[in-house]
Amino acid sequence: MNRRIRWQVEVRGVVQGVGFRPFVYTTAAELSLTGRVSNDSRGVIIEIEGGPADLDEFVSRIRLRPPPLAVIETVEHTEIPVRGGTGFHIADTTIRGGSRTLASPDVAICADCAAELCDPGNRRYRHPFVNCTNCGPRFTIIASLPYDRERTSMAEFAMCERCASEYRDPGDRRFHAQPIACPDCGPTLSYTGPGAGDPLAAARDLLRSGGILAVKGIGGYHLACDAANEAAVAELRRRKRRGDKPFAVMVSDLLTARSIVEVHETAAALLTGPARPIVLLPRHRVLPGEIPCAPDGFVTVAESVAPRNPDLGVMIAYTPLHLLLFGLSGDAPGPQVLVMTSGNLGGEPICYDDGDALTRLAGLADGWLSHNRRILVPCDDSVVRLVDGDELPVRRSRGYAPLPLALPMPVPPTLAVGADLKNTCAVGDGRYAWLSQHIGDMDDLATLRAFTDAERHLEELTGVRPGQLAADAHPRYRSTAWAEQHAAGRPVRTVQHHHAHIAAVMGEHGLDPAAAVLGIAFDGTGFGPDGAIWGGEVLAAGYKGYRRLAHLRYVPLAGGDASVRRPYRMALSHLRAAGIEWAEDIPAVRACPAAERAVLMHQFDTGFGCVPTSSMGRLFDAVSSLVGVRHQVDYEAQAAIELEAIARGVDPGTDRYRFAIPSRGAAESTSDIASIDAASVIAAVLSDVRQGVPAGVIAARFHAAVAHLVLELATAFAAPSTPVALSGGVFQNALLLSRTRILLRENGFHVISHRRLPPNDGGLAFGQLLAIGAG
Repeated sequence: MNRRIRWQVEVRGVVQGVGFRPFVYTTAAELSLTGRVSNDSRGVIIEIEGGPADLDEFVSRIRLRPPPLAVIETVEHTEIPVRGGTGFHIADTTIRGGSRTLASPDVAICADCAAELCDPGNRRYRHPFVNCTNCGPRFTIIASLPYDRERTSMAEFAMCERCASEYRDPGDRRFHAQPIACPDCGPTLSYTGPGAGDPLAAARDLLRSGGILAVKGIGGYHLACDAANEAAVAELRRRKRRGDKPFAVMVSDLLTARSIVEVHETAAALLTGPARPIVLLPRHRVLPGEIPCAPDGFVTVAESVAPRNPDLGVMIAYTPLHLLLFGLSGDAPGPQVLVMTSGNLGGEPICYDDGDALTRLAGLADGWLSHNRRILVPCDDSVVRLVDGDELPVRRSRGYAPLPLALPMPVPPTLAVGADLKNTCAVGDGRYAWLSQHIGDMDDLATLRAFTDAERHLEELTGVRPGQLAADAHPRYRSTAWAEQHAAGRPVRTVQHHHAHIAAVMGEHGLDPAAAVLGIAFDGTGFGPDGAIWGGEVLAAGYKGYRRLAHLRYVPLAGGDASVRRPYRMALSHLRAAGIEWAEDIPAVRACPAAERAVLMHQFDTGFGCVPTSSMGRLFDAVSSLVGVRHQVDYEAQAAIELEAIARGVDPGTDRYRFAIPSRGAAESTSDIASIDAASVIAAVLSDVRQGVPAGVIAARFHAAVAHLVLELATAFAAPSTPVALSGGVFQNALLLSRTRILLRENGFHVISHRRLPPNDGGLAFGQLLAIGAG
């Protein structure tokens, strides 16, 4: 007789709300094993009984072939007394202390549910809230864990008999799908605005007529309009106070996406995957005289959707409501491409409460398409771009948060509050960290409240109770002030901005706790311990600390944000630092009013209202203005983005701009920190401008110069075995990142750059956790 044994198996990770218990049930049945499975506050607990070989196979399948949406953290088993019995069953949830389970992100509608949505014979035909174990809302409807219906906003909807039967059936696709609903028992749509009758038909009518619609999604409200209607896009831009900042667009399917942007295999997988982020892709250009057509040709998208930008941010409809908004067969269709932007004014957090939406969006929307399923946690769309086929996050939010990131070393329970721009917070404990969804720029009282709510919810979901806080070293950051105000006696430890950037990319790649890298941190703003604004930094860095090896030569930043909003001021600062006269034939000089020039000259002469900066981001701004591309900006990094746009695909030729890197110690008389002088680059750019060299060529030469600068710095400061780590918002620039990585790799350097977190400040909290944890 074969020997029988019984194991208790504990599975931790993202294992609730992802079809894990049905998977366990089916696996046990296939192997003729007996026992039970249940959720608890640690994860999933399984008691399984049978032959030793079958139990080994069972655990192997859990580890290696879990459901697609599951993330396995650990699988541990212990032997317990044999009980006998027949069959395998699914037990109720139990709650235990001592550990945590992990919440799943919101998941895009799956193919099975999309088919039911379009099937007139299915009882969920045209149901705006169709979902199953493999798709639908998760993170944004969860109040607390374990993930059971009574702990979600779906608790307000009693299941009908047929839904309850599906929910209880282990063989059904909707077994324990907590958001399960149907037209008889689920949430309902409502419409407020011009028109009457069916809410979706009225909403489509509004969009076709050029109106602006507020649409309630999974994580908040969007503002939508016809992306082909120039007047509608311009009006949305005016109402939202958007300036020239690009809008994202939504399409119903991959075919339509291919008709407006270039989509290769990797991009297609991102567009159609369970996260469904906004993907920045090269837009198709319709030449003068061409007639755009659909579906086989190009689909018209108004130029004003993304002015002077060769890319479009595109996402494919990720909820059944979105698909219905485009229209099914037999409907009067909506527009083929919709602008789909966050429901808020610039600088405010996304609107997600229904009552709040009617007031805050009153001046922005002409109509509201809403529903009565409450959003408990706001969550913006994620944004990614592709660089040489690699995914580069720009904003990590819906579809990704709150998935954990592994840490290369254990850390004590810690809260990191991030920075003031593109803020996310993070909690860490043991070998894992959890980053919040995108919160936004911390310059608004509403954003600070949203930060507080997000931080509390993250603690609730993870069970982390921080004993210390990590914050940016900038003494005037609102995030740092928040940490001090909410410390409640806990220590608040600060981390230098660029050290956190480098620690973040090191941690992403799982570098050993004792590892050291050459860190290249290029961004717009970061507070330095010398009181200057850093941003062009070369660091010898580990998790515990850093040493500054080199930086861009300081130039004066006059008036703080005034010089950020008006790049011509930075151009004049760099001209003066290079000893070049402010002549009228220079585009940046002409862009600066004479009276302002006089004030600037006085500031530069006296130092009044100036702070020294080594920012690479501000150098990009200066060159953009010198070339005549952008003298004033409506949104962050606009000047650099437009400079990259005109450089893309342009051959810089053989002429090279070169930065001057003096020997270490030559720049600062009392230190060994090298100062990188951009004066020769500024002079070369100006010479080309005066000789009539096309702006695109100048821009391409400048990008090449920065890439070669990084290579020279690596050659000067990195040992052959030392990884070169690239981080900071400047490395969102796909052209620069691509050229830099190629040059470094061709010359034998091991390069690490971001792939799971943004290189901008959205990834900073992760680096803060690591820097504090290592200390």
